[in-house]
Amino acid sequence: MTDVYQKYDLKKVINASGKMTILGVSQLAQPVIDAQKFGDEHFFEMSELINKTGHHLAKLLGAEDAIVVNSASSGIAESVAGLIGRGSMYHVYHPYDSRFENREIILPKGQNIDYGTPEEVMINVGGGKVVEAGYANMCRPEHIEMMITDKTVAVMYVKSHHAVQKSMLTVQDALEVAHKYDLPLILDAAAEEDMQKYIRMGVDIIIFSGAKALAGPSSGLVFGKRQYIDWVRLQSLGLGRAMKIGKENIMGLTKAIEEYLQNGPENGESMKQRLVPFLAGLNEVPYVEAKQIQDGAGRDIYRASVVIKPESPKNAKVVTAELKSGNPAIYTREYRSNEGIIEFDIRAVDTNEMQAIVERLHEILDE
Repeated sequence: MTDVYQKYDLKKVINASGKMTILGVSQLAQPVIDAQKFGDEHFFEMSELINKTGHHLAKLLGAEDAIVVNSASSGIAESVAGLIGRGSMYHVYHPYDSRFENREIILPKGQNIDYGTPEEVMINVGGGKVVEAGYANMCRPEHIEMMITDKTVAVMYVKSHHAVQKSMLTVQDALEVAHKYDLPLILDAAAEEDMQKYIRMGVDIIIFSGAKALAGPSSGLVFGKRQYIDWVRLQSLGLGRAMKIGKENIMGLTKAIEEYLQNGPENGESMKQRLVPFLAGLNEVPYVEAKQIQDGAGRDIYRASVVIKPESPKNAKVVTAELKSGNPAIYTREYRSNEGIIEFDIRAVDTNEMQAIVERLHEILDE
């Protein structure tokens, strides 16, 4: 099927940016593809499939309940809608009706991020109203607490490398404040790796992307407290209809999570070992200084960080643009390119692709 690239005049891609939606997120293992294929080839009573795969996954995870949804984004919208409606069928059919006055979702300002769309867009789709707490450079528990009113329906926390990390309250801090006021905590943990950590902590609604760390198909998982998951499930009859997921992806994600819980992702030590020859090659490129760094949000992920030296004839922004313009297109983590830094995530990069990256950098930077 490699001729698909030629058929549609598509460039091949080396994905050194990580689990990114713009590149299709993940490569699926064969057991996951087989599960999808079974879903493709058979019929199901969809409500039963959704309910029973959710119960199965909840049991594996130690949660009260779970539901497979279209994506982490839809998980945010449907969770917010569920908390506003609280099981009301009238709300399901009229999710934006003014009679539902309690719509405030408290979110730390430094976590109102754009991950491809702003967090607040999905909260608004669910009918919620974002109330930002704290400041761009800090949020403490008291900042959350002072924003709580009788219109508050939940506190939300975004656990992401995109979010502000310094001077930020922890998930546990946010949970304690929420529960002090009998409010649920929604946790957007889309790209996190430990699926059971937040269940043990007592988080009420946990949202994972199916296609990121879990290496499943396009999908999401919402899990946590049974009452809240029931309310989320109800949204499939309302605004969730536009976010429905197919049987093949339900089967695929269920298998991906089974595989993930059994085998786990590549660990940090493995990444460190694979980085050694890659870093050596990068440091032979003119104007490049490369070293190993850990993920900014503290996950067990290690990457190559490349500084393009000030005397280079091409700055980091130009280098990343030229990497993407070739065929194969080489995508990197360019969030800090304005500082002269490019990061390479190797989770989906093999030895031959690492060599191709080094060779392309030589082409770009050799005088």
